[in-house]
Amino acid sequence: MNHKLKHIPVMKKELINSLKIKKSGIYIDSTFGFGGHSKEILKRLGKDGKLYSLDRDPIAVMIGDKIKDSRFHIIHENFSKLFDYAKNKKIIGKVNGVIFDLGVSSLQIDNYKRGFSFKNDGPLDMRMNPTAGISAADWLFKSNINEIAFVLKNFGEERFSKKIAFAIKNNNQNKKITSTLELANIVKNAIPIRNKFKHPARRTFQAIRIYLNQELEEIKKALEDTLKILTPGGRLSIISFHSLEDRIVKTFMIKNSTKAVVPYGMAITEKQLNTLKICKLKIINRILPSTYEIKKNPRSRSSILRIAELQG
Repeated sequence: MNHKLKHIPVMKKELINSLKIKKSGIYIDSTFGFGGHSKEILKRLGKDGKLYSLDRDPIAVMIGDKIKDSRFHIIHENFSKLFDYAKNKKIIGKVNGVIFDLGVSSLQIDNYKRGFSFKNDGPLDMRMNPTAGISAADWLFKSNINEIAFVLKNFGEERFSKKIAFAIKNNNQNKKITSTLELANIVKNAIPIRNKFKHPARRTFQAIRIYLNQELEEIKKALEDTLKILTPGGRLSIISFHSLEDRIVKTFMIKNSTKAVVPYGMAITEKQLNTLKICKLKIINRILPSTYEIKKNPRSRSSILRIAELQG
C-alpha cells in the first residue's frame, strides 16, 4: 500500500489556531487521515497534554500507529463512537478541543484501489472501512431503480437521478458494473445536460459514498456526543466540504447556541426557566479558504471551517 500519496491538509493553520491549544490540554482528532492535524497538535502540546485520534479507515490507523509518542493514542473506530471512546479513556467532560475534517480523505480518493475516484479506474468499492459493510458494486447490483434514484437525489442532489438509476440498472442486467470508470461512463452517457467545469459523475459518486458509509448519520451522532465530552470553554472545530455536511454542522451549532423560547402563559418553574435560557454553545467563527490556498490546493475550494465553544 502506498502511504506516500500527496496530501495537503485544508486550512490546517486556521483549524489548529481555532483550538487555542493548552499545553496540558486533552484533544481529540476524530478524523486522523494522514495525521497532518494530529501531528500539528502534538507539536503544541506539553509533556502532560494528551491527543486521542480515531479513524474508520484501517490504513489511516496503520499510519497513526507509526507515531511513537506517549501523549498520543489512536483507535480504529467510526467517530460516531466518540462518546464510548471518551468514556473508555475516562475523559468525559475533560476534553479541551475536538476536530472533524469531514468527507472523503486524500488517503482514500487518491488510491484508485479504494474505488472512490471517477477519474481513475479501480474496483467499485467506496467503503471507508473496506472490512465492513457492502461495496458500491454489490449495492448497485442488488438495488432497484427507485432505491438508487432516492440515494442519488438525496445524498448527491443529482437532478437526473432517475435517468442515471435507470441506466445503472439496465447495464447491471447485462453485466455487473465492477469498476469506477464503468460507472462514470454510464453516468456520463445518461446525463442529457452537462456542466463543462464539473465531471458528470461527481454527484453520483458522492451520493453512493455518503450513503454506503452512512456519513451524515455519523456526523449527527458525533456532534451530539461532543456536547457531553467537552469541558466548558472547550473548542469544537469542523471542516466540511459540501452543502449536506455543512448544513448539519450549521444547524447543530445554531440550535445549541439559541435560547429556548417558552410559550406565553406556559406553567414553568423558575429553575426550569433558567435551564432553558442556557446556551450550550457559543459560535466563534466561520472561515473560508483564502484565494492563495484554493490556488495551491483546489480541493479546498468548497471547504468551510466552523468553530464553536462549549459554554460553562
